[in-house]
Amino acid sequence: MSNASPDPAEILAARKTSGLSQTAAAELVHSKLRTWQQWEAGDRRMHPGLWELFQLKTATLTVTSIVERARDPAAPSA
Repeated sequence: MSNASPDPAEILAARKTSGLSQTAAAELVHSKLRTWQQWEAGDRRMHPGLWELFQLKTATLTVTSIVERARDPAAPSA
């Protein structure tokens, strides 16, 4: 994982993989639908903390990536 904002394609793929609508995904991270749409469109960058929250809540953040981040904050994201 890294401290960088996720790529819009990454956000879209993660949401679809989780089987969530944009509305449900936005609600999951306490955001507005329009903001989520902007993240997916690349009009706005998602904060890395919100990306991590989304991954945790959808169980797509692995224990391995958490350990890797603790060992090397510059490690690539999962």
